[in-house]
Amino acid sequence: MIRQLLPACVAVVEAFRDVIGEAVFPGEEDLVANATESRRREFITTRRCAREALAKLGYKPLPIRSGPKREPQWPAGVVGSIAHTTGYRVAAVASQHFIASIGVDAEQHERLPDGVEEFVTAPGEAQKLASLSKTFPAIHWSRLLFSVKESVYKAWYPLTGRWLGFEHVQVTINPQGTFSATLLADGTRTDNGTSLTEVRGGFVLERGLIATAVTVPWRLSSHSKRNDHGAA
Repeated sequence: MIRQLLPACVAVVEAFRDVIGEAVFPGEEDLVANATESRRREFITTRRCAREALAKLGYKPLPIRSGPKREPQWPAGVVGSIAHTTGYRVAAVASQHFIASIGVDAEQHERLPDGVEEFVTAPGEAQKLASLSKTFPAIHWSRLLFSVKESVYKAWYPLTGRWLGFEHVQVTINPQGTFSATLLADGTRTDNGTSLTEVRGGFVLERGLIATAVTVPWRLSSHSKRNDHGAA
């Protein structure tokens, strides 16, 4: 699923089921010591996907610890992202020589719980969702918007170290499978000092699931630079 949304330099491993009885990888036991059985299974499978993806980059199996925001801690020189939902686990990693950051997310393709859409939409997005729903009623656009913002945050945080609220991400969705997100918060990057003001990505609907993905290049595109200076 997500493989088709990412460039060839990104190693992707997906799983659609867990292995019953699979043990926690050594060095990660404490991370799920008090977890429920379902949480334990998703953690084990997703971390296994991550190690298999790292192996495609030439890395030997190693524990993948969690950071202060529960983000996976990748080996030096590697960027990546993981996601999981019922019936799907995925990990995507790449060398920092090619990609500055990756964000992936997966959700069930179903409507959001009551009241959540108002919480996740930025000004103007509710009208966009209503228009999309009228034209393409079979797609749960508010759930897709939620997934887009989750994948954007996963790419944002490693580059900025800052929180990014749903209201700070203004999304335009192309129903053909792409999206762009304007970032309305301080996006100064810690890696090169440029400002992250926009990201672009794609989505796919398969197997009753929504999957979204974004990548951030090392340098701003000329388009983003023009936006920074207020030009059209």
